[in-house]
Amino acid sequence: MSGVEDRVKPSGPSAAKRPSEDEGPTVITRKRLLLAMGLIIIALVGLYFLIPKLAGLKQTWGQLKRGDPLSLAIGAVLEMLSIAGYAALFRTVFGRGVPRIDWRASLEIPLAGIAAIRLVAAAGAGGVAVTAWALRRAGLSAELIACRMVASLVLQYAVYLGALTVCGLGLWLGIFGGGGSTVITLVPAVLAAGLVAAILSMALMPSDIEQRVERFAQRTGRLGKLAKRVAKAPETLGSGVRTAGELVKQHRLGLLGAVAYWGFDISVLGLCFHAFGSTVPVAVLVEGYFLGTLGSLLPLPAGIGGVEGGMIGAFVAFGSHASTAIIAVLAYRAISFWLPTLPGIVGYLALRSTVRRWQEADT
Repeated sequence: MSGVEDRVKPSGPSAAKRPSEDEGPTVITRKRLLLAMGLIIIALVGLYFLIPKLAGLKQTWGQLKRGDPLSLAIGAVLEMLSIAGYAALFRTVFGRGVPRIDWRASLEIPLAGIAAIRLVAAAGAGGVAVTAWALRRAGLSAELIACRMVASLVLQYAVYLGALTVCGLGLWLGIFGGGGSTVITLVPAVLAAGLVAAILSMALMPSDIEQRVERFAQRTGRLGKLAKRVAKAPETLGSGVRTAGELVKQHRLGLLGAVAYWGFDISVLGLCFHAFGSTVPVAVLVEGYFLGTLGSLLPLPAGIGGVEGGMIGAFVAFGSHASTAIIAVLAYRAISFWLPTLPGIVGYLALRSTVRRWQEADT
């Protein structure tokens, strides 16, 4: 591989030690936990009682109770398999050459990230903080963590963007059943394809761009110094994309974890529609799911409200009845949100214990 993966190796345990970080990142504290739980409860009350009333569904809970329990139970199992898929991807990307990132750590770190995401909005910033902290304690350098995080995101969201492109074009051209307007089929497909092209172009970035900019800075003064400050970002992005490409070329089996992560979660949504007597075409299900998840970018408590509103709006735009879409999406979110939350908190506590063991071994 080229770039950061070539030049930077996992640092020794002693190099990763930071006394101020011994107790973990300040993402999950008692005060933040209480505040977040309060906001989550308020959001859930509004989501499960206010929105259905505005939509004409006076008894949302009664509607949810009438769902097929077998379909919902299978959905719960698939949600856990989705998390397992992400753990497999995590170990494939971050565990290379790092003995401490075994299967146990590869499960604890993503679960801890889930707990942090529930408590911190802004599109998963809390999960990134917890993941970076754990990887530093495992002995990885900051540069290597950044490179592999980019590689992980590229592999994970390649499935996302690829599905939007294929399903969007297929629905617009009539290849897939389900229909849909140009705004929710062709436009997302074109934008996703453009993002794919932009990401792949980063692989063409020279691996020694930082050194080139440094030589440029020595000749040009103030402008060069400014360029030198921002040079590390494109170098890391380019190295991360190339790392992802190398993993694909090596046919790593764990990369299928990205497909499992998205695929099982989408299947949960499909089962929730089925549980309430509705069947959604596969392409529409995939397109509506991915368009709805964009709501997680909104700075809402644990993303509550943004994803639900996005998914409901997408499926209504595809022709689903509003009441059916609301019930199915709320049931899906009840599984996808609550089911991983308690294991996530347990995973965070277990990760803190694992990190303490690493520190004891280092000393």
